[in-house]
Amino acid sequence: MIKKGLITCSVIWVIVVISVLSVYGKTDTKKVIKRNTEYKFIYPKNYRSSSFSFSDENVPVNDIQVTRKMKHSLVKTSYSTMQSYVLQEEAAKIFPIIVPILKANGIPEDFKYLPLVEAGLKSGVSKAGAAGWWQFMPGTARTYGLKVNGERDDRYSVRKSTIAACKYIKELYAQFHSWTLAAAAYNEGEIKMAQALRSQRQARSNYFRMHFNPETGAYMYRIIAMKQVIEQPELYGYKINKQSMIVNLEPADLMAFDN
Repeated sequence: MIKKGLITCSVIWVIVVISVLSVYGKTDTKKVIKRNTEYKFIYPKNYRSSSFSFSDENVPVNDIQVTRKMKHSLVKTSYSTMQSYVLQEEAAKIFPIIVPILKANGIPEDFKYLPLVEAGLKSGVSKAGAAGWWQFMPGTARTYGLKVNGERDDRYSVRKSTIAACKYIKELYAQFHSWTLAAAAYNEGEIKMAQALRSQRQARSNYFRMHFNPETGAYMYRIIAMKQVIEQPELYGYKINKQSMIVNLEPADLMAFDN
C-alpha cells in the first residue's frame, strides 16, 4: 500500500511539474513574440500612408527608431511647422528641368528631391564654400565639368549642375550598389561612406541600420519627407489649389531659371 501511495504521489508530482513548466513555457513564448512584434508607423488621423521608399528601396518602418526619425522629419516638413509653400514653389521651378536629365542619365527620379534638401531653403554659399542647387564645392564642380571662376559659376545653372550631379551620383552608385547609400554619400562624401561601411559591417548596404553624424543621419529622412509633402501635400496640411503655387511653367519660364 505504501508503495502504491508513493507511486501515486510521484505521478501527481510529475503532472504538477509538467503543468508548471508548460505555463512558464507559454509565458516565455509570449515574451519572445512580443519582442519580435513589428512596430507600426503611428500617424495622426489624417495620415493615410505608412509606406515610404526612395528609388524603390523601402524604409524599414517596422523599426521603432526609424519610425521616430521619419515622423520627426515629416512634422518638420509639414505646413504647421513650415508655414510656407516655398518647397512646392521651388519644386515647380526646377523639376521640369531636372527630371528629364535624371531620366536621360539612368538616375531614379527620386533624386530630384536632393536639391530641395541641399539648397532649396538656403541662399548664397555655405560656410564650407558649396553653392548652387546641388551644393558643389568649387573643386568638385570643376572635376565634373562645371566652370567656376570670377566671371562664371555654372553651379547656379540648374541644367548644367544637374548634369554634373548625375555624373557624380552614377559613380557613387557604382561604388556602393545602393541608391539610398549613393544619395547619403552625396552628402557624407564617398570616403567617409566607405569608412562607415567598413566599420559597420553588420549594417552593410543599409543606410537605415547605420550610424552617421547628425546631418547625414537625418539626410535621407529629410529627402523622403520632402517627397511625401510634394506628392501628397494635402496629407501634411498644404492646400494643393493655393494660388501662389506654380504647377505648370512654359518653356520660356524654364529658361529664366536655367541661367
